[in-house]
Amino acid sequence: MRNHRYLMLFLLFFPAFLFAQHKGTRVDKKDLPNVILIFMDDMGYGDLGVTGALDYQTPILDQMANHGIRFTNFLVPQAVCSASRAALLTGNYPNRMGVHGAYMPNAKAGLKSSEITIAEMLKSKGYHTYMVGKWHLGNEPEFLPTKQGFDGYVGLPYSNDMWPVEFDGSPAKKGGRVAHYPKLPLLQSKVGQEIPDTIGIIKDLKDQATLTQRYTKEAVDYIKKHKKDRFFLYLAHNMTHAPIATSEKFIGKTKQGLYGDVMAEIDWSMGTILQALKDAKIEDNTIVIFTSDNGPWLNFGNQNGSSGGFREGKGTSWEGGQRVPCIIQWPKIIKQGRIENNLSSSMDIFATLADIVNYQEHPFQIDGLSFLPNLKDAEAKPHRDRMYYYYNKNDLEAVRLENWKLVFPHRYRSYEDILPGNDGNGGKYNSKTVDSLMLFDLRRDPAERYNVIEQHPDVKEKLLQMAEEARADLGDNLTNRKGANRRD
Repeated sequence: MRNHRYLMLFLLFFPAFLFAQHKGTRVDKKDLPNVILIFMDDMGYGDLGVTGALDYQTPILDQMANHGIRFTNFLVPQAVCSASRAALLTGNYPNRMGVHGAYMPNAKAGLKSSEITIAEMLKSKGYHTYMVGKWHLGNEPEFLPTKQGFDGYVGLPYSNDMWPVEFDGSPAKKGGRVAHYPKLPLLQSKVGQEIPDTIGIIKDLKDQATLTQRYTKEAVDYIKKHKKDRFFLYLAHNMTHAPIATSEKFIGKTKQGLYGDVMAEIDWSMGTILQALKDAKIEDNTIVIFTSDNGPWLNFGNQNGSSGGFREGKGTSWEGGQRVPCIIQWPKIIKQGRIENNLSSSMDIFATLADIVNYQEHPFQIDGLSFLPNLKDAEAKPHRDRMYYYYNKNDLEAVRLENWKLVFPHRYRSYEDILPGNDGNGGKYNSKTVDSLMLFDLRRDPAERYNVIEQHPDVKEKLLQMAEEARADLGDNLTNRKGANRRD
């Protein structure tokens, strides 16, 4: 009982601890940087040149990696659209906030206004804030970006496959999978506007092919307009989520096919945005973060990406689902390109930006940990040593401590032992079960193939205790635990 009271006290005062832990590492107020956060959709770990992409190149992103920091052990807390985006923007495990899975159109659910987003946090420090692209945290007016700290917004409210069109571009089949979806709207709104304007309808794959160009132009125009302001720009591409499409300029650009062409256009987009920063003479003190919401949707075969050799993909708690590429460029602070191999998470972006701007007013516990010292100093100690792998509504499927990962019995959809689809049509899923505890040493077995639980009973016990801490805090449906610190 005494230990339980100490745990509750720690969790109560955890926010203050979080924002005080790196006192002295923050940036002087007059030198606060601009922030550009670029979030891909379903882009896998192996989809960049620097991470092993084949038959196409990403020279701009590779150069960004070579001059900035490339994270090789960067995890999202859930490998699915809405949950991953909620975690990114708030610095929390999504299940702490009651966000799960991917919201359907008109679900009457979304990220609660009581949660604090990066936009709200930076806005409180004098930043202008803007979002371009896929939102997917509730499409009803009360959930849209301009209710979550953004001064303006242009983009799609959810995934680009949530429309009455089949993956091959043909109209929805009567009674079929997508027949019930509404038309896919391109929205625009500004703060104070209750109902967003619909400035276009995405009717077919030709319209989908315009999205990357539209979003890039919107981002560049924003940079030009606000180059004298301190700003936060969040650009969430709809690509590379199926159905994929690219503008005519990039069709046939690569040997790989359409997926490579899409990635070539994304690389072009990145170069165009970086050039806009140079032209505005604000490149030096602008943090640019490039990452993805989860691993690849592997059953789309040649029209989706690569997990880079990690096990499985999107929608699973294996590394291929949750480990994604991440590149950070900040020339004023990161003077030399390097690789960061220590464990990090998309939740840590909120905490790092909070550390930079000295934000200490957060009303809740958050799960992110600042890696600002690691941006400044290659010799800084690792900022994070553990992760919880939750999926579905609140299933604790694995825990990780440093390089050790303990996987619990659970059932999951699988891409293995079944052929993927091709040319825009998704294949079927397999269904598999983990029947007993499995322990993996990710240092020597990143593909999670060799269960070494019998060789390391001490490690197993340590991770089992860690799992109990997770269940006490966040709960676990698999063991019928509710968790003391979940917000409905």
